[in-house]
Amino acid sequence: MLHDTIAAVATPPGEGGIGIIRISGPDALDVAGRVFRPAGEREWRAGRFQMYYGHVVDPGTGETVDEVLVSVMRAPKSYTREDVVEINGHGGVLALQRILKLVLGCGARLATPGEFTRRAFLNGRLDLVQAEAVLDVIRARTGSGLQVALSQLRGALSDRIGAVRESLWQVLAEIEASIDFPDEDDVPKTGLALLADRLAALEDECAKLLEGAEAGRVYREGLGVAIVGKPNVGKSSLLNALLREKRAIVTDIPGTTRDVIEETVNIRGLPVRLLDTAGLRETTDTVERLGVARTRDTAAGADLVVVVLDAATGLDDEDRRVLALVRGKPLVVLVNKVDLAPAGIDPEAVRALVDGPVLKAAVTEGRGLAELEETMAGLVLGGRVTGQHTVLISNVRHQHALEQAGRHLAEAGSAVALGMPLEMAAIDIRNALEALGAITGETAAEDLLDRIFSNFCIGK
Repeated sequence: MLHDTIAAVATPPGEGGIGIIRISGPDALDVAGRVFRPAGEREWRAGRFQMYYGHVVDPGTGETVDEVLVSVMRAPKSYTREDVVEINGHGGVLALQRILKLVLGCGARLATPGEFTRRAFLNGRLDLVQAEAVLDVIRARTGSGLQVALSQLRGALSDRIGAVRESLWQVLAEIEASIDFPDEDDVPKTGLALLADRLAALEDECAKLLEGAEAGRVYREGLGVAIVGKPNVGKSSLLNALLREKRAIVTDIPGTTRDVIEETVNIRGLPVRLLDTAGLRETTDTVERLGVARTRDTAAGADLVVVVLDAATGLDDEDRRVLALVRGKPLVVLVNKVDLAPAGIDPEAVRALVDGPVLKAAVTEGRGLAELEETMAGLVLGGRVTGQHTVLISNVRHQHALEQAGRHLAEAGSAVALGMPLEMAAIDIRNALEALGAITGETAAEDLLDRIFSNFCIGK
C-alpha cells in the first residue's frame, strides 16, 4: 500500500476561495508534472519546500483547467514523510473534481479515509496517539478542547506512556535475567519488596493519567445536558439565556415545547449540547405525550441533568415526580423565578429528595446563570483546567487500555507480594506492555488501525 501514489481533495466540500488537491507517494512529482505547466522556464520538480505558479492542463486535450499554485514538499520533510505535492486551485467543486480526475488518470489512486495520516503513522512521523489527535484538532469545538488535542499532538501523552513502558521493560529485563541466570553474580538482584514498590508506582502512574479521563472525554465529545421540569418553569427561557439567543418559543401556555430542542454552546471551555425538553406532566394530548416520553429518554441518556423548579409555585407533587425520575443521575437543581418569590423553595427540602447542588436564579433577568455555568463545569472537570502542558485522556480507547494495563500491573504486584514464581509477574507485565503499546501504536493490530483511520476524511 505504501508503494502507491495517492491523491484526494484535502479541503472541505463546497465553494471556497481555495481548494487543495493533495498527492503523496513515490511518484507524486511525476504525476503532478503530467498536469502542471509552470509559468516561465523554472524547473519546479528540483526544488524543496517551494511554491510555483502556473496552470493545470489536460494532457490529452491541452485545455487549461485552472490557474494554480503548486507546493512541493520532498521526503522525508513532509506530512507523510513521502514526496508530497499540493495543487492549490480555486475552491469550486467542479474545478477541483476535474483536477482530481486528471491526477487519478495520470497514475495516482484515490486515497482512502485517513490514508495520508495513516502513512504519517506508518512512516514514523506520528505515533497513534498523535495521529488520533489530528482528528481531534479538526473536530475541536472549544478553545479548551483544542488545547487538549494539541497537547496530545505535541506528544505530551505519548511521552508519559513511553516513560511507563520504558520502566516496565527495565523491570521485565531484570526479572527475566533473574529467571534465566539465577546464579550469575553480575545479574541485578531485585529484592521482592523493591520490585513490588516499582510495580505499584507504575500502576499509580496509570491511575493518575486516568483521573482526568471523564473531563477529557467531555472536551473531545461534548457534554449532553438535559433541561427538565414540569411545564412553564422556564426551561426554554433557560435554553435561550444560555445560548444568548431566542432559539425556543417561550409562552405562558403550558406544553409549548413538544419535542427535544438541541443546541450546542461553549460553557467554560466545554462543548455542551443543551437539550430543552417537553414539560413532564400527565396529559391526554397525543403529541404532548410523545414529547413527554422523549423527555424521559433524553434525561436517561444525558451526561448531566438540570432540573428547573418554579419558586413561585413552590415544590409540588409534579416537581417531586420529576426529581424522582432523575434521582441517581448527575444533576443540578435550578430554582427559577426567585424574582417573583424570593423566599421560593427551601433548598433543604430539595436535597432531601435528590443529591446535587441547588441554585437560585431569575433566568429572564440573567441572574444565576454564571453560577449555573460554573457549577456544571465544576461537576464535570472536578477542578481540572486545560493549558499548554495539560495531559488529559480524552479517548475512550486510551482509557480502556490504561485501565487494562493498571489491572495487569496490580496482578503482577500481587504475584510478587504473595511470593509466586516471577514468571507469573512477567506474564502480567508483558500484558501491561501490550496494552500500553496499543495506545501509541507499537502493538496495534491492523484491524484497529482500520477502525481508527476510517473515521478521518479522505483528504486527511
